[in-house]
Amino acid sequence: MRRAVALAVLAAFAVGGVAQAETWTKFATMENGADVSYDSDYTYKDKQTGRLIVMQALSKGTLGPSAPGKADSVGSVVAIDCQNKNMISMASFRPNTPLDIKATWRTDTPKKATGADNEALITAVCPHADKAPTK
Repeated sequence: MRRAVALAVLAAFAVGGVAQAETWTKFATMENGADVSYDSDYTYKDKQTGRLIVMQALSKGTLGPSAPGKADSVGSVVAIDCQNKNMISMASFRPNTPLDIKATWRTDTPKKATGADNEALITAVCPHADKAPTK
């Protein structure tokens, strides 16, 4: 019986996939005391544009656009050009709203990364851009 249960669990993971861990790294604190972090497990380099894709979130506690039933925060996904220090907003999220990446983000005009939080994000993620997986 125990083998049957173990096999069923393994089969469920194989079919449904295992949820990817979230590794949030704080890179700034806002004036209101909220921490701003990025998810290093989500960070990757876009194969078509070469931009670094980063999910960031505000937090005074739990982060993420998480699984159903988990507490969420607010944040966004951005595409960063580390060399030119500009970014494209791909999506934003908030509690009870699914993450919806714009299909046309690659054709959007990038904006200069201004503001303390954007500058801190670039400072935090760009030195590691060469180690990010390409997707």
